[in-house]
Parts: sequence; structure tokens; C-alpha cells
Amino acid sequence: MKMISSDLITYPIVETFHSIQGEGAWMGVSAFFIRLAGCDVHCSWCDQKESWTVKPYPLRTVEELAKLAKQSNPLIVVITGGEPLIHNLDPLTDKLRRLGLRVHLETSGTHPFSGSFDWVTFSPKPLSLPNESIYSQTNELKIVIASELDLQWGQQEAKKVSSGTIKYLQPEWNSHESKQLIYDFILQCSDWRISVQIHKFLDFR
Repeated sequence: MKMISSDLITYPIVETFHSIQGEGAWMGVSAFFIRLAGCDVHCSWCDQKESWTVKPYPLRTVEELAKLAKQSNPLIVVITGGEPLIHNLDPLTDKLRRLGLRVHLETSGTHPFSGSFDWVTFSPKPLSLPNESIYSQTNELKIVIASELDLQWGQQEAKKVSSGTIKYLQPEWNSHESKQLIYDFILQCSDWRISVQIHKFLDFR
């Protein structure tokens, strides 16, 4: 049986675009985003609900995606979603890294870990428990806060990642209560930081 070239493997793509990284430890740097379709977490406050389903979106090859990323000349390439770990990310990340690109992942960690990354942002959600393979891969833990229960969830998840992991609390965009909750919490727990979505304040994509 003839094996398909890894460059011809395809992924359902919601969008690709070149912008800045709007949140977390790499906030403000030039970033090329690859948004994969498909998510089974379905957070009620998600700002990318259009990415939950796979069917409407075109399939793009590894070769096409890598070429677009390389041409943009970003500091980082961010693979996001949806939930990108629904897909096997080994072929895509291998190609991007062979081109000398720095590759980051944004994930809720609900599926087995795949791919080779320079940085992993893990944002677990209590309504869909993470796969155990994600914890050892995490560079940055990001907990979205809408209520006191989310703070409790974040503290539980923080115990499972390495001591060197940067820990962020991010206000849910439409929750006024969350900002004060985070402010008060961080004053008491100095190993956490606040993350804001600066691209929304600046009205960038």
C-alpha cells in the first residue's frame, strides 16, 4: 500500500491569520494563527463557537499551512481552535519546526497530547476533564474565571502541573464579577498572574 506523504495530510481550517498574540506570557509578539475546526467542550462563553463543528470548513494540507506560516515571518506560530488536540498534530508541527518556526499550542487538553511544541498553553475547563497526558507538557496554565468555583478549579489543576509552569487567571470577557475576584485572589496568592485579552482592547483580530 502506498503511504501518503505527511505534507499532503489535511486539517479542517476555520481561519489562518497574522496578528499579535493577545494574551499570556507571549502577549504582544508577532504571531501566525492556525485555527483548527472541531471542539467538544462547548463553553457557554466561548468567543469562537463557529469553530465547534468541522463540516463547513475547507481541508488544507500540511504543505499549504506551513507555506502560509513561513511567508508571514512571525515570531511564533499558534495552533488553536476549536480544540486542536482532536486532531493528530504530529505531521503539522513536524513540518513547521523543520522550517525553523517556533510552534505554540492553545488547548483545553481534553484529548491525548500530540505534536511537538516550543510552548503549550493549557486552559482546562471543569465541564470536560483534561486528558492526563497534557499536564507534563504545560508551560502556561490559563484558567478562565467567571465565578468563585472557577478559582477553586484552577487551584486544583495547578497542583498537577510542574512548579515552573506560569499560572494565569483570565477574566471571562462578559463577567464583571470576575475581574474583582481575580484581583482579590492574586493579592493573596502571589504565584498567580492576571491575563487580559489585549487584542480585544486594541480591537485587533
